[in-house]
Amino acid sequence: LYHHFLSTHPSLSHHTPRTFRSDSRPAQRLLEGCRKLKHLLSMLPENTVTVENIGENDRDVNLSCTRETMRELCRECVIDRLEGMIGAALEKAGVVVGNYDGISGIDIDAVEITGGGLRIPFVQETIRNAIGKGDDDDFAFSRGLDDTSLAFGASLIGIAPSSSTNNNNNPTDDVEMIDAERQARRTELLERETALSLRDVELLRKDDFRNRIESRILELRSASRSSKHGSLLPSSEEFMTYLDGVDDWLFSEECDEASLERMEEEWDKVRSRTDEMCGEYFAATRREVEERDRDMEDEARAAAAAEAAASALSGEENDDDDDEADHDTRRLPAKRRMEMVLKNKNEANELFSDGNYRHAAARYAKALTHCSKFFDLSPDEERRVNETKLSLHLNLALSYIKLEKLDNAYKSCDEALKLDGKSVKALYRRATVRYQKRKFEDAVRDLKEAEALAPEDKAVRKLRVLVDKQMAKQKKKEKAMAKKMFG
Repeated sequence: LYHHFLSTHPSLSHHTPRTFRSDSRPAQRLLEGCRKLKHLLSMLPENTVTVENIGENDRDVNLSCTRETMRELCRECVIDRLEGMIGAALEKAGVVVGNYDGISGIDIDAVEITGGGLRIPFVQETIRNAIGKGDDDDFAFSRGLDDTSLAFGASLIGIAPSSSTNNNNNPTDDVEMIDAERQARRTELLERETALSLRDVELLRKDDFRNRIESRILELRSASRSSKHGSLLPSSEEFMTYLDGVDDWLFSEECDEASLERMEEEWDKVRSRTDEMCGEYFAATRREVEERDRDMEDEARAAAAAEAAASALSGEENDDDDDEADHDTRRLPAKRRMEMVLKNKNEANELFSDGNYRHAAARYAKALTHCSKFFDLSPDEERRVNETKLSLHLNLALSYIKLEKLDNAYKSCDEALKLDGKSVKALYRRATVRYQKRKFEDAVRDLKEAEALAPEDKAVRKLRVLVDKQMAKQKKKEKAMAKKMFG
């Protein structure tokens, strides 16, 4: 279906092999539309799906198809190959079906089938024709055996010498030849699997370098507005122009198609250039992090010592597993409780980096559970706890977005905004959720507020363009529907 529409649909004639590379976004949208259409054709004789933004000037394209067209498209790759495979199997077994030159062939009594693909009507019709059975014959397919039994039985039959083999042939030679062919096939499949695994690793590394670039630019933009070290950043037009240029490249087609080597090279350039331009800022932030880590380590050691002493006095053993239990009701010192929060958060960050979003979300949630158990905090301690909770809610929202649990992500964004109503990240992520839930007007309200707080944020501006485009399409469709209803 993909190649059929790409080569015949008039609305796709403007595309070139470069714009429709298999890994490009338009190609992926077209492929997904073809999958939906194939699924619909399994239930209805004809159907139509709409694929957004793949036509000329980002117009939507309607894809229509019938089962008969689908059958013709599958003739060479499915029907002809299936007929050939059955014919070859019958010939190898020395079986003749039907009537040839007045000689009656063998009448096949039953055919065992398995798998969803063999439920397709034209596939069953192809099998009937290949074994000489018409629609009028009293013949039905059997599904009495499970797929494991069929595969095992077919394998045993496959390695046995054929009854039509010349008696002078050595059966051992036949088995050895089959084994050699299978070993060659295994080797070929292993090489392909290894190549795919290497490709997956390459794509993950490429995404990692891209995320590093995006994080570095976002950090510098945010620091210039709110960080206490923001005054150490350059205020020249050259600096802002450089950040804009990197942002533009990140959202360009050139970046999407960049190789791993190119992405790593770009990260080295961005890191070297920003280190050179913002040396004082990075030095100050490193000192701040080191001081905070030392303070936290000192606090953790003191809290651990105090808890050990308290346990010794009470005769209780300190169980690390109990420390992380959700039902933990101990009134721990703030320093000790914060250590447990950060432990869960760091573990969650590692899980998220590995793409394990479900377990990462669970760890972020556990960290938030510990955050709810602080008591008698000083103003400075309360500020630190709230900053940590804000970060956890933002990370949890992103995890839920990755898992497509949009309602949960929405709640996490709301909790983050309760802590900091001017958090650009929280507004951006809530707008992302509302965009995916097609609540475009609500998304616009969040984006307007985020733009007022961070007018130069490229991600916010890019999402605003997407939302505005969808709102325009929705209004156009509503107008067309109203015209149909009321004339």
